[in-house]
Amino acid sequence: MHGRSGGALILIGDALHNLVDGVVIAAAFATSIPMGIVAGLATVAHEVPQEVGDFAILLSSGYSRGRALAFNLLSSLATFAGALLAYASLARTQALVPFVLALSAASFIYMAVADLMPGLHDKTEAAASARQLVLVLAGIATIVVLRHAH
Repeated sequence: MHGRSGGALILIGDALHNLVDGVVIAAAFATSIPMGIVAGLATVAHEVPQEVGDFAILLSSGYSRGRALAFNLLSSLATFAGALLAYASLARTQALVPFVLALSAASFIYMAVADLMPGLHDKTEAAASARQLVLVLAGIATIVVLRHAH
């Protein structure tokens, strides 16, 4: 039974995470449609690998494939609930939108610094460092191009 409780905790945590993702997407759409689209695409990009990982954890917790998929999809619906609740709330309190967006940006920066950057330091060979530098510069160039295009 211990494995099933671990799976249940994954589902609860994922549902809360998805609820917050919905709030971020709604806040982005409240700012502008292009920002909402970008926020939605960014959310999908980070959710797909996470949901695959959650599915694997549910399987290892003893859930059948069908139940793991069903519960994973059910927890994903929290994104829509968060978006609907936030959109209704943020429409009345437009002044909160910049704070919601700033908080979500800060959490993405935190994830990059705390989770992703330490892994980059494990690869010290010149080719890996050059690849990392090129990718960082590509990210900066993307921001500059999008900033000037907008």
